[in-house]
Amino acid sequence: MNKKKKRKVKIRIKAGIRKNKQIIKKKLNNFFDWVKGADLVSLKECNINEDPVRPELDNEFRTNYGRKIYGVKYKNEIHAIMCFAFTNEIPRSIEELDKLSKDAFLQSTLRDQKVGKIAIAYTVWSKKKGGGKLIVKEVFKMIKKSNHLNRLVTLSPLTDMATKFHLRNKAKLIRVNETTQNFEYTK
Repeated sequence: MNKKKKRKVKIRIKAGIRKNKQIIKKKLNNFFDWVKGADLVSLKECNINEDPVRPELDNEFRTNYGRKIYGVKYKNEIHAIMCFAFTNEIPRSIEELDKLSKDAFLQSTLRDQKVGKIAIAYTVWSKKKGGGKLIVKEVFKMIKKSNHLNRLVTLSPLTDMATKFHLRNKAKLIRVNETTQNFEYTK
């Protein structure tokens, strides 16, 4: 090949690379645009069949005794969901979570209506890439703004997926129980 042809080929390759970089950058920006416009909302119920962690817990369980369901909403669509309970201690099982959240709820009725000091996230799932990380971040912000909650702790199953998710999102493992594990978000 002569020098002119080699030069033309190099120029075409560089132009193609530049164009592909621009396309990839644009697609990535569009892919995560929803994250910037998403809002944390309180939900009255969720589709428990979508819950990969604890589908056996019905909506009544998820909303009784000060328990809450939150979702990340973007353009009238929920992209991630987190269910949590307010307690004054860290539970080791769902049964203990139930008792501790009832106890914290009953204590709050006798005091100032502020249920518990610890938010225990017992299930979280995402329908869209980036949703799980976003909902943890938004719930953590909400807890920090609260005047009665001071911790976000999980009651997670003993699975590699749960462990990797929480460690990747900078939570610290604080305890491994018989059937669950507790992680705490601190920053």
